[in-house]
Amino acid sequence: MAKSMTAGKRENEKKRLAKREEKLKRKEGRKSTKGSFDDMIAYVDEYGMITSTPPEENIKKQEINVEEIMISTPKKEDEEPVILRGRVEFFNEARGFGFIKDLAGIEKYFFHVNNVVTEVKEGNIVTFDLERGAKGMNAVNINLER
Repeated sequence: MAKSMTAGKRENEKKRLAKREEKLKRKEGRKSTKGSFDDMIAYVDEYGMITSTPPEENIKKQEINVEEIMISTPKKEDEEPVILRGRVEFFNEARGFGFIKDLAGIEKYFFHVNNVVTEVKEGNIVTFDLERGAKGMNAVNINLER
């Protein structure tokens, strides 16, 4: 008894065979275009860029004098210390801290009573230095401006 194929099954079988043929053609195409080993090599030039051209053997190398190499930070020129001016915006005498608003900008700096040289009150114009603290820049060496 012969099995009869429905139209849908026949179409599926044709598609399956066509896919198999296409796969074989692609496989043969890859085999024929297989490159040589030289096509696969990449070089790195003196600037760290990947290139396909080999480095030239006769490149003149630059001589470096070991004594000229500096391994330290350059010395700072003597700068005049910048004196910052500000207004005491807030001062809690009971808890011993406050904030100074910089007159030259919009920054506000925290200060502690231990860093106050002369007695200050809210609204006073003061001079101060800055020091990096745990939560940002802090005002130190705070003096009432004369």
